[in-house]
Amino acid sequence: MIPAEEVMARLGRSSFRRRFRLGGLERNYTQARGLDGIPAHPPNDGNQTPMKGHPVFVAQHATATCCRKCLNRWHGMETGRELTEKEIAHVVDVIMRWIEKEMEGKWDSEEEDPKRQGRQLSLFET
Repeated sequence: MIPAEEVMARLGRSSFRRRFRLGGLERNYTQARGLDGIPAHPPNDGNQTPMKGHPVFVAQHATATCCRKCLNRWHGMETGRELTEKEIAHVVDVIMRWIEKEMEGKWDSEEEDPKRQGRQLSLFET
């Protein structure tokens, strides 16, 4: 398994992963429940990971924890077997780090991602 800090740094260099952001619905959900209330039982959990509708779903795509293929490629977790308790803890840690950074709203400069016009978040700092 690749350490969370290394994964977060690699994800921060991925233009695909960096484009994910919490929308108003997910941000309101997070503010209403707090960070401790986020991971518990999102609707439709266990199905194909939706792109929106719950903060964890957005975070799963942003952190490459959305499917076993991404877990293997980005986090070094083998496919074809159940995740270990340590791996599950790693996934939850990475997701919660991302949500926390997203909610802090730390902005990068426009030069880093001109398409965001100064709105790109610094989510993957270690």
